[in-house]
Amino acid sequence: MRPPAASATRRLTETEKVQFRDRGYIKNLPAFEAAAVAELQQRFDDLWSLLPEGTDINKVNCWHKANRWVYDLCATPAILDCVEDLIGEEMFLWGCQFFCKLPGVSTDVPWHQDAQYWPLTPRETVTVWLAFYDTDDSNGAMRVVAGSHRTGMHEHSLVEGEKYVLAQAIDESSFDAADIVTMDLQAGQMSLHDDGLIHGSGPSTTGERRVGLTMRLSPTKVKCDLSVWPNFEAYSMRGQDTFAHNPQGKVPAGDEVPTAMFQLSSEFV
Repeated sequence: MRPPAASATRRLTETEKVQFRDRGYIKNLPAFEAAAVAELQQRFDDLWSLLPEGTDINKVNCWHKANRWVYDLCATPAILDCVEDLIGEEMFLWGCQFFCKLPGVSTDVPWHQDAQYWPLTPRETVTVWLAFYDTDDSNGAMRVVAGSHRTGMHEHSLVEGEKYVLAQAIDESSFDAADIVTMDLQAGQMSLHDDGLIHGSGPSTTGERRVGLTMRLSPTKVKCDLSVWPNFEAYSMRGQDTFAHNPQGKVPAGDEVPTAMFQLSSEFV
């Protein structure tokens, strides 16, 4: 059973829709009540404890394929309402991953565009970032370059070092630092961002947890190049998939966890 949605949940305003189109993001949207935050945090601890010893939770994904509670969380109507207001009713979920900065672990996410990594056509994926804990600059909140999704794909260069979550980065000289916005969120709130938006994050300087669950949703016209991602699977969330050109994933029934990247749904109960 998913935690109760916030009573303040609502559809996006016209102003927010315009902001997403022009600036590429919306933040501080209500998703879950403050009373539900404790459940989110406890469930995170439970799921984390199920991972094999030594597994970096940042380096496994597709939680929606493995775990029914996570799948149901992604299907929360209040979340899907906001995404629908941006991409329409016919949508599917294809990605779900925790991004965490935990005490004693210092990691950076270099500046990048999500679409750089995804063999999807057309590029119309919306990412939901659901905060399980409060996040701001002090504990490594995500930062975005407002409006950068409208400037095309930027060159990504290789970066090396254990502190980096990703291996490719955009040089800061390619955008104006004045356009950087911190995606500070209270636990239970969410943000939405475009797959072409430049974003990244620095390390936590406080030792306080920063935990967010991302959900990747696309309109059904989006097609994956299966020669690049043979394990890609779509999960219809709303409407009808009139294209049906992506493999369909199996909805999980159990409380399993992923142990690698891009596993198939058939690997789970």
